[in-house]
Amino acid sequence: MTSYQFPEAFWWGSATASYQIEGAVNEGGRKPSVWDTFSATPGRTFNGDTGAIACDHYHRYEHDIDLMAQLGIKHYRFSIAWSRIIPDGRGTVNEQGIDFYKRLVDCLRDKGITPHATLFHWDSPQALEDAYGSWQSRQMAIDYADYVTAVVSRLGDRITHWMTLNEIPCFTHWGYGVDSDPPNAPGTRVSSLKQVWQTSHHALLAHGLGCQAIRAASPVPCSVSLVDNFAVTVPINESPDHIEATKKAFHTVGKNGGIIFPALTGQYSPALLEKLGENAPDIQNGDLETIHQPLDFLGFNIYSGDYVRAVDNTLGYEVIDFPERYPKLNMPWLNISPDCIYWGIRHISETVGRPDLPIVITENGCAVADDLNSQGEVIDIDRILYLRQHLRSAHRAIAEGYPLNGYFLWSLMDNFEWSYGYDRRFGLIYIDYPTQNRIPKASFDWYRECIRTNRVV
Repeated sequence: MTSYQFPEAFWWGSATASYQIEGAVNEGGRKPSVWDTFSATPGRTFNGDTGAIACDHYHRYEHDIDLMAQLGIKHYRFSIAWSRIIPDGRGTVNEQGIDFYKRLVDCLRDKGITPHATLFHWDSPQALEDAYGSWQSRQMAIDYADYVTAVVSRLGDRITHWMTLNEIPCFTHWGYGVDSDPPNAPGTRVSSLKQVWQTSHHALLAHGLGCQAIRAASPVPCSVSLVDNFAVTVPINESPDHIEATKKAFHTVGKNGGIIFPALTGQYSPALLEKLGENAPDIQNGDLETIHQPLDFLGFNIYSGDYVRAVDNTLGYEVIDFPERYPKLNMPWLNISPDCIYWGIRHISETVGRPDLPIVITENGCAVADDLNSQGEVIDIDRILYLRQHLRSAHRAIAEGYPLNGYFLWSLMDNFEWSYGYDRRFGLIYIDYPTQNRIPKASFDWYRECIRTNRVV
């Protein structure tokens, strides 16, 4: 019987993001981010919810880190809020913001937990949106690199694991829409698809400049990574023809050909460029060399996948629509397809051609409709089912020799779920928002046992 045992050095962790948990949006010298503005705009978020208080982690981080220690994680991924560090986006560094993250990181280290810092998780300073339209301008990449230098030069004695950007598609292609209101901040309408692709190109430039800035500013050797939620194509069955179709489809599903390909290979996928035609972004001389920086590992955010089959058409493949009856959890896109982890990892090695690049799953988890029972417990066996199947898929990748080094579960606690507000819960810890009480769920105990035994239980 398969024991699903993981390698001895495997990283077990959990993850959060600044705007989703910190609150304290007007404290410690912080100024508004685009998400403060977006969520305060009527009709943009469920119930008008904002991250103004969120989980109040800014004031409660010590208790939250105690809960991490109880969980048994040795690795914690969090993000740093640009608008706490440089409130106007560029210029003067706010040392109060730096001091908050020093206290946070020191507390983590005191508990034996390794900090992994994401330098940007969607919450860019509103001042830069006002100044030049954020990611619509190449200037954003330059200002981002200056912010990175400010952070790493001050925190690099405490943090040695850095991630540049989180999920480029979500703050570019979902933050800018062609003649429609996009679902994410800054929520800007543009007039062409080319303009949208230009925003993600500028984000890739920021990643490249950010990698250079981290390595130049760090006082000690460190690791540098990009976190991407590339779309994963999964064969309807693992016959050679369907596998080959899945690899072809990988270039043009989601935004893969224009984000993960240039970041890892130094070139946009030719299949994507052909598909985009005149809507392809403008690429200046030297851009691709800047974007294609060496990485110590790739952060892979994965929740679901797309099934693909081989068909006799001009493409040679077909992406299959999920039927209405297909099982899903509490998000409209959260179809349960555990093989997405295995195939995502395999695609990086085989389809993108980077078998040399270690991978860490930096987010995986699910929203379920959690409720407190009469005993004040959350018995989320649906989340446990989801996580167990996905970790078995991760184990398969390792068993077949693919370089998977760690797993960060999303999320440590329930939080502000972007445009869904507080209506969707991803956490291992239930947050009672009116009281800010923390209640570990059944999945918390289950994951703790996985960590303790270093296997899927």
